[in-house]
Amino acid sequence: MKNSKFYPWIVVGLLWGVALLNYMDRQMLSTMKDAMQIDITELQSAANFGRLMGVFLWIYGIMSPIAGMVADRINRKWLIVGSLFVWSSVTYLMGIADTFNEVFYLRALMGVSEALYIPAGLSLIADYHSDKSRSLAIGIHMTGLYTGQAIGGFGATVAAAFSWHTTFHWFGIIGIAYAVVLMVFLHEKKDRVVVEKIKSPSGKEKSNLLKGFSVIFSNIAFWVILLYFAASSLPGWATKNWLPTLFSENLDIPMAQAGPMSTITIALSSFIGVLLGGALSDKWVQKNIKGRVYTGAIGLGLTIPSLLLLGFGHSLFSVVGAGLLFGIGFGMFDANNMPILCQFVSAKHRATAYGIMNMTGVFAGAAITEVLGQWTDGGKLGLGFAMLAIIIAVALLAQLTFLRPKTDNME
Repeated sequence: MKNSKFYPWIVVGLLWGVALLNYMDRQMLSTMKDAMQIDITELQSAANFGRLMGVFLWIYGIMSPIAGMVADRINRKWLIVGSLFVWSSVTYLMGIADTFNEVFYLRALMGVSEALYIPAGLSLIADYHSDKSRSLAIGIHMTGLYTGQAIGGFGATVAAAFSWHTTFHWFGIIGIAYAVVLMVFLHEKKDRVVVEKIKSPSGKEKSNLLKGFSVIFSNIAFWVILLYFAASSLPGWATKNWLPTLFSENLDIPMAQAGPMSTITIALSSFIGVLLGGALSDKWVQKNIKGRVYTGAIGLGLTIPSLLLLGFGHSLFSVVGAGLLFGIGFGMFDANNMPILCQFVSAKHRATAYGIMNMTGVFAGAAITEVLGQWTDGGKLGLGFAMLAIIIAVALLAQLTFLRPKTDNME
């Protein structure tokens, strides 16, 4: 099967399932606070629950560059299988935990194990897919993340029907079983380019851990990519964490309505965006080497009016319409991050580079979540969303001005 011409798409399908589990397992906790706090009284404190959510983000962010370096140096199949097995085991053990400290440390371990996946998974897909299908393949994979996030939101529903213990148990078991499936069917790329070895003073070969960073950070184009990735992460995380509140305030509806409305709006439109952006980019780059840059720029451009409408709109048409426009634009942008990175960073260092991007995006998300919380207390959440449009406009200008690829696949 691994020699079949269809195998690159089988890889996308296999990793789509991993992406789904990655986001599903991390998202479940956010919906099951009410069920868990009956047995773990510390969770009745919002501050303690915030610590649980925060420890994951901080460790996930710190680990992302390390995860990228590891993925550039070892067999990515076994890294993906191992990380899936560990975070699924953690999910299972969450159902056994009966103290706050146990849940806290398990959540921290989940941050480590989940961080190992994204750089390895995306670089593996990029290696298997050429310029004719790379963006579409990445885009399809990203829909797995969106699906997992949506399914994870139903954790409370399952917990209400059974128990939060059982919910964690079964989702963990599913992930462990899927890791076994990957052991059989997922394969590393045969002609993969790996980080070169150097001689140590003792004469033994070792990986030059710092060379990857020096190569990446000496690349001006990477700094531009890092800038617009961090800038786009601000509204990306803002919509994840604050859009239900914004819908509720601007439309004057209860959170029970605003939550599903905002989630479904973003999820459906993001699906459309990644598929549209992937297909358009793959066709455009065949005629113009900047096709991927232009496609990503169109996506970012669409988020600018949508952020303004989200901030100042107060009718159902304007707010929901803005949410749909944002999802489509952000999806187009999301599908092209790794393909654009491939135009400027060698295959030997792509996972490390994406790990650095992932860390920057997560930290930007953590910062904007806190800032918007303060603005919400001051009754200015909508204004905060609108002001993010200015940051996106600056990042978009930098992207179009400085990103001038010469090849679609930097060797």
